[in-house]
Amino acid sequence: MSSQANSILQSDLDSSPLLLPAKVLRSDAQALQAARELADVAREQAARRDQQRKLPWAEIEQFTRSGLGSITVPKAHGGPDVSFATVAEVFRIISAADPALGQIPQNQVGILHLLRVTASEAQQALIYRSVLDGWRIGNAGPERGTKDTLTLKARITRHGDGYRISGEKFYSTGALFAHWVAVKALDDEGRQRLAFIRRGSPGLRIVDDWSGFGQRTTASGTVLLDQVPVDADLVIDNWRQRDLPNIQGAASQLVQAAIDAGIAEAAIDDAITFVRQYSRPWIEAKVERASDDLYVIAEIGRLKLELHAAQALLAKAAQVLDEVNAEPIDATAAARASIAVAEAKVLTTEIALQASEKLFELAGSRATLAEFNLDRHWRNARVHTLHDPVRWKYHAVGAYHLNGTLPTRHSWI
Repeated sequence: MSSQANSILQSDLDSSPLLLPAKVLRSDAQALQAARELADVAREQAARRDQQRKLPWAEIEQFTRSGLGSITVPKAHGGPDVSFATVAEVFRIISAADPALGQIPQNQVGILHLLRVTASEAQQALIYRSVLDGWRIGNAGPERGTKDTLTLKARITRHGDGYRISGEKFYSTGALFAHWVAVKALDDEGRQRLAFIRRGSPGLRIVDDWSGFGQRTTASGTVLLDQVPVDADLVIDNWRQRDLPNIQGAASQLVQAAIDAGIAEAAIDDAITFVRQYSRPWIEAKVERASDDLYVIAEIGRLKLELHAAQALLAKAAQVLDEVNAEPIDATAAARASIAVAEAKVLTTEIALQASEKLFELAGSRATLAEFNLDRHWRNARVHTLHDPVRWKYHAVGAYHLNGTLPTRHSWI
């Protein structure tokens, strides 16, 4: 690592107006407590933020200051490196309060894990240290108008001792809130590289133009790059990931599943509350309260059972990741982790969509009024679960168990 890179990093840490001191949590219990405290705060204005598309700046700052941003930093680099079971639970707790707040840092978890696979020791030390000090990492990987999610138009080219990056990104969750913008681009040899670009770098522009009807306050919009300079020490050989057995994709998907589980939990809780407080019983039920309607009771029971099943598979998937991560990872172990998470992702997707839609059938027409904004649960579930198609999870799980086929290795499996 060059002394120039270190000195720039330190000056940025000292001068950034967005950077506040961050705790370093030391245990899984502390991480869970920090998540519960954040959820209590975030829940209060989550519905209003969604209605007004008001970004959760204060809540993201609390996330960072509490130490939650660095819970996956390895112990060798000064972090707590909490279990995957705790990671899943942290994001489930936060997302039950506000799933946008869960999604904003989701890519940071995946990127921090990716560093273990593809970054040099010096690069790991630099990025991990910055995250412990309160830096946030945003995503600038996907692009619009390409053949598929893996196809990139952005280019990174040599320029003197460093590089220049040009391109246009979208679905850039976390970038607007970030100190590091992690940009994927192809080099002159057509290999994928990952560059860490500092907030405020010349030629870097982040646009809050996310207009999705769900996850409205994630600012998952556009990143524009026009010959943005980047130090050579901050460019990762991301292409090496495909050649090395790893669980980076499974780790990323675990967080996605936890967010969906949180959405489902909140939708069911709001359905129960609304039925108890506002709903009128159907005339043929011949009961005084909607909560005494036999069919409503049965449907709530079914939703709770399916939620608990999804939560159980989520916990099992996290346990598998912890087991696999404790040993040297080969292709078989990596596949086991990916399939376990895929199974959980299927159920968390389905219950998030079912619960957020069933809410209105059980609660009645009054629940559709704008003053309650209960449609945010379905909008959030529908948008967030589109990150990757569940139909391909079924295929991956079936091919694995029936024919022993190992799943493709990428960030969506």
